[in-house]
Amino acid sequence: MGKSVYEIITEKIIAQLEKGVVPWHQPWTNSCAAVNWKTQKPYRGINNFLVPPGEYASKKQILEAGGRIKKEEFKNSHIIVFWLWKEFEDEETEEKKKFAKPIYYRVWDINKQCTGLKSKRKQETYNHDPIEKAEEIINNYPNGPTYTFEPGEAAYFPTLDKINCPPIQDFKVPEEYYSTLFHEMIHSTGHKSRLARTFGTFGDEKYSKEELVAEMGAAMLCGIAGIENNTIENSASYIKSWLSALKDDNRLIFHASAQAQKAVDYILENTEEDQISTAS
Repeated sequence: MGKSVYEIITEKIIAQLEKGVVPWHQPWTNSCAAVNWKTQKPYRGINNFLVPPGEYASKKQILEAGGRIKKEEFKNSHIIVFWLWKEFEDEETEEKKKFAKPIYYRVWDINKQCTGLKSKRKQETYNHDPIEKAEEIINNYPNGPTYTFEPGEAAYFPTLDKINCPPIQDFKVPEEYYSTLFHEMIHSTGHKSRLARTFGTFGDEKYSKEELVAEMGAAMLCGIAGIENNTIENSASYIKSWLSALKDDNRLIFHASAQAQKAVDYILENTEEDQISTAS
């Protein structure tokens, strides 16, 4: 009996890890770090952790440009921090010294939280035909989450049971679109109404292990869709980054592989017989 797709993908991932892989790259465009809408300059430092990708403006900037903040979004502002430098004279040495005082102000995403304003971001899009087998996997996911396809962020939101993935035209390579969407679909199988995995919080061990499961599962779905040759290297490098956070314990690959297989089987509604007979 031939090897299952699961075994084949796991072996390919391990082979890539053993020979060393290139750094992971974010495969979609139109996803630069959060920027000031008016100047298009990216925010820096801690602000990269405070706001997701998008174009942001203050209330004053929005109103001056003729825009409006949506009523339901007014309380959902984001905080941007900047440092106000001040100068004082040291009483003992009479030397002039400077110190920085943190100041914050509130901003809103002009594309999602406002009306009357247009994006200033230069859009780069690509024309792709759907990949039939990959679309079949997505469309046949039983009891699946809801989907949105807004630029800039790929994420699964457990409390909303919702996936957002940048649209296919934002990806240079269509296979990477499906790999990205598959990753979030695997996350969604962990919802309490499905396989009830523990997601953890960013930076902790449970979160890191869940990322391994999601990327292993995405690689398996790519294998089933016949597109893994275009995505396996990036998957391996993404997995490597999380293994490093877990002290490079390669045994975790096999644990993640087992969890990922359960997730893939849920999406595909595989019977036990189907799982045994799946072969290359």
